[in-house]
Amino acid sequence: MAKGSSLLLGFVVGGVVSATATLLSAPSSGRDLRNRAKQQGIEWKQMIADLKSDGKRLKEQITSTSKEGASLIKELTREMKSSVQDWKKSVEPHQKNIQRYLEQIESSLKDLEDKMQNQTEKY
Repeated sequence: MAKGSSLLLGFVVGGVVSATATLLSAPSSGRDLRNRAKQQGIEWKQMIADLKSDGKRLKEQITSTSKEGASLIKELTREMKSSVQDWKKSVEPHQKNIQRYLEQIESSLKDLEDKMQNQTEKY
């Protein structure tokens, strides 16, 4: 926010200096000079008010967007956890069956090795 304030201050100071230099260097009556100074003052006040208003709206929009993003991330995290838990529940019964099949295959391979061992010893 400090950068925004210093930028705004720079615009204001630059505008005042340039307006003053322009007014003082231009040949005109005192009344015209005062009227132009007054008009430029009104314009600058309006521009500053517009900048403040735009800044507030931008801040509100960023805050709103941040809150929405945080809410969406929480919801996504919740859904992901639920999906992982559902997947674990659906896979768990199959893991036991796969383990049993692997044990059976291992036993069968061991029996086959033993038979092969016995066959080679006979010859």
